[in-house]
Amino acid sequence: MTTLRVMQPKRRVSPETVDKFRVVPAAVISDCMSRLAAGGASLRPMHAGGRVLAGPAFTVKTRPGDNLFVHKAIDTALPGDILVVDAGGELTNAIVGEMMLTHAETRGIAGVVIYGAIRDYGHVKNHTFPVFAAGVTHRGPLHDGPGEINVPIAISGMVVEPGDLMIGDDDGLMCIPYDETESVYPAAAKRLAGENAQRDRVRNGTVDRRWIDDCLTKIDYTVEYL
Repeated sequence: MTTLRVMQPKRRVSPETVDKFRVVPAAVISDCMSRLAAGGASLRPMHAGGRVLAGPAFTVKTRPGDNLFVHKAIDTALPGDILVVDAGGELTNAIVGEMMLTHAETRGIAGVVIYGAIRDYGHVKNHTFPVFAAGVTHRGPLHDGPGEINVPIAISGMVVEPGDLMIGDDDGLMCIPYDETESVYPAAAKRLAGENAQRDRVRNGTVDRRWIDDCLTKIDYTVEYL
């Protein structure tokens, strides 16, 4: 029989790293990671107010529709952790609802990601506690297991390892691997500064648009005026 593992992450991104990335949009980070690392369009923010999700990943792998190991994870995660649950993307049963999310927030967990469904959406959408999920259903979960805590998971095409940095905003979710945070941040900060400057040029009408014609010279096309 397979042994099911319940562990703590061997390492976590630091609070200082989390705070640095918190002000960088997910889209900017995605651009700096070759647009290959996003969590997929199915994982959407469900909470109110546009509050950013940011913190180290505390991962759960569970049988679709079952939340026994999610309960255990809420009890064992540390303040500031992000609960990231691979429930197989199945939307038949909700994995968490108001009671579990309130418990998680009370324990200091910084946000919840469910690759599956939630319920009590009326509560979630009126509160700022960060919740990302793939869908909503009234049908509740099972509590039988199996599952594992703090093992590598994959959610909507994005690999997440325990202790990696999770960032989520209105555009969606990003995971920055622990070993890549120090290299990604300078690139992301530089790109963010460049985008802010470009926005100012757009607003005052001084933006240089010649790059469009430069790109068009590389393809075969014709212009017709009707």
